[in-house]
Amino acid sequence: MPSGVPVSRAVKRVFFDLVCRGMATTEASVTVGVSRRTGWLWWRDAGAMKLRKGYRGLGGLATAGDLNRPGGPGHRVSFEERVEIMRGRDAGLSFAQIAERIGRDRSVVWREYQRNCLPNGDYHALMAHAFATQKARRPKAFKLRDHPRCRAIEDWMDDGWSPKLIADVLARDHPDDKLMQVSHETIYQCLYVQTRGSLRADLHKCLSTKRSARKPRGATGRTGVYAPGAVFTISDRPPEADDRAVPGHWEGDLILGAGQHSAIGTLVERSTRFTILLHLPTDHTAESVAAAMIEASAELPDHLRRSITWDRGSEMAFWEHI
Repeated sequence: MPSGVPVSRAVKRVFFDLVCRGMATTEASVTVGVSRRTGWLWWRDAGAMKLRKGYRGLGGLATAGDLNRPGGPGHRVSFEERVEIMRGRDAGLSFAQIAERIGRDRSVVWREYQRNCLPNGDYHALMAHAFATQKARRPKAFKLRDHPRCRAIEDWMDDGWSPKLIADVLARDHPDDKLMQVSHETIYQCLYVQTRGSLRADLHKCLSTKRSARKPRGATGRTGVYAPGAVFTISDRPPEADDRAVPGHWEGDLILGAGQHSAIGTLVERSTRFTILLHLPTDHTAESVAAAMIEASAELPDHLRRSITWDRGSEMAFWEHI
């Protein structure tokens, strides 16, 4: 093809087809009638250098992965579905129309296009399949291993910077260099799993939580004296207790003296602010608090004993008896 003559999208697609099916970029360039340098630039500008294997000079091989993998709901997007997405985009169809064709939700088609289209906006089925195959490959190399900014990240954490702030600063300073950017999650993984990266092992002490291990997701929080399945919250209190319109709803607390040896319990009625003091001369164990509260509340009429709000301290271990 003469130099300077614009190359059609169809020619580029043939080139990408050949490379994704295992042909070197040098040979694919000659096949479609362009220079080896031109073919290599197409390959580089497509963001496909990470797909290469056995790279030598202007050559390079790629694999599109398993082309026979099934698709449809419950499966990853298949090659046949990507072909339909490519045809639909070429025909000017919307993501919703393409999704209806292949029996998928339109959000699936939109995410597939956003993740695996070429930098120029063109969607090529084989290239998209190759991109998806590469992203799904495991195990992945850890990004912070021998990262050029490891020393800077350590210094920033020593100065009190959070992983989120560090990630934001790197993204701001290197907007066009993904290799220099690190997400806050990557930093956390490096701190919590010491074999994952090159940061110092003691840097977890610089975190606000000071934790050396991640708190398991879904772990139940502190429930105090309540069983995990029977935790009361402030939202469980009767609605009339919030507006203080109806008397009989109380709030209680424990006031400890010097050295936590002596204590006084308080019961404050929310509507009238009437206060009852619970005398605890010897100790403030759950038994003593329960006995004092039962004795004090026994002197009240029934309509003034509607609810009591207390915290989850151990002194309320006998809340059911109260």
